[in-house]
Amino acid sequence: MSLLDCFCTSRTQVESLRSEKQSETSTHQNLVDEPSLSLLPLSTRASEVICSTNVSHYELQVEIGRGFDNLTSVHLARHTPTGTLVTVKITNLENCTEERLKALQKAVILSHFFRHPNITTYWTVFTVGSWLWVISPFMAYGSASQLLRTYFPDGMSETLIRNILFGAVRGLNYLHQNGCIHRSIKASHILISGDGLVTLSGLSHLHSLVKHGQRHRAVYDFPQFSTSVQPWLSPELLRQDLHGYNVKSDIYSVGITACELASGQVPFQDMHRTQMLLQKLKGPPYSPLDIISIFPQSESRMKNSRSGVDSGIGESVHVSSGTRTVNSDRLQTPSSKTFSPAFLSLVQLCLQQDPEKRPSASSLLSHVFFKQSSLMAQWVKDQCCCYFGAGGSVPGPETFTCPR
Repeated sequence: MSLLDCFCTSRTQVESLRSEKQSETSTHQNLVDEPSLSLLPLSTRASEVICSTNVSHYELQVEIGRGFDNLTSVHLARHTPTGTLVTVKITNLENCTEERLKALQKAVILSHFFRHPNITTYWTVFTVGSWLWVISPFMAYGSASQLLRTYFPDGMSETLIRNILFGAVRGLNYLHQNGCIHRSIKASHILISGDGLVTLSGLSHLHSLVKHGQRHRAVYDFPQFSTSVQPWLSPELLRQDLHGYNVKSDIYSVGITACELASGQVPFQDMHRTQMLLQKLKGPPYSPLDIISIFPQSESRMKNSRSGVDSGIGESVHVSSGTRTVNSDRLQTPSSKTFSPAFLSLVQLCLQQDPEKRPSASSLLSHVFFKQSSLMAQWVKDQCCCYFGAGGSVPGPETFTCPR
């Protein structure tokens, strides 16, 4: 019988999930320097990584969410031998299709090989009957999407957006350097710990550009994406033509995610599916910031650019005549919320219709928008302390309720 027996950072036995259907960490981010493994917080260093595969060692506290197209329940749990809070993802493999099983297997394997503070770590993976258990570090503030729903329904401050995106793009840059396309960048796949650590999850959607030892310029793998993820996908990925797509597809998703964080809404989400697809494929002559009505329609007029868009990274990116630049001085929400030209430049660069005109993840990290990054932990606590009590303490188990 083939099964996924156990996985942890010190040992692994990963086999096919196919027969019998058995068996998603950052640094204390000074978001200016490149991360290194030596900066990992004590709770995630190898000597303290939890590798127990005894299900009785985990006391489930509360369900805090669902994922993997609602096939996975996510729980806050306590590792009873150490008292450490952990995240437990539980998936019934019998409910998974062959494609889903392969995606789960890929996420488990890749999590073992990736070593970067901004990529989600799986401490232990094991099966209990037909149930797959994945143990990972507890991210006290959950996902950026949960923060939006619970505390920032009208969008986050630009400073908070800056720090969250910077950590996410650093993780994305690591994936791209290793020849991988994430294919599911969105707020719900950006996790934040109580110490302000930002990590990328959602590795089950990842695809490699490397095949038979060679790195290809584009890939032509077009899985059946859930309709729920389509608002974040790039035009070239949705187009599914002979040109394929590459890592620049993720950069488009970063732009959509930036709009999501800024407004608390997902661009294109309220559009009819067919309308959204057509709008993306033809390239809208306006920013998704308009689509989500983050700015009053009468105030969001944009003017054509004759000389291109200032990339903010030491280069000028030409914009087609159909694309407009944003007059940031006039764009305001009804609550007088304004965004800097640097932020609007970042969004516009990421959402270029032509993938080759989008910056790489590496170049994006040097964009002027990220130049004023500060300690992530302090900003998260400053922004959220009014909800979690004096001092901005990390929420306990009683704080969490399952999102519906």
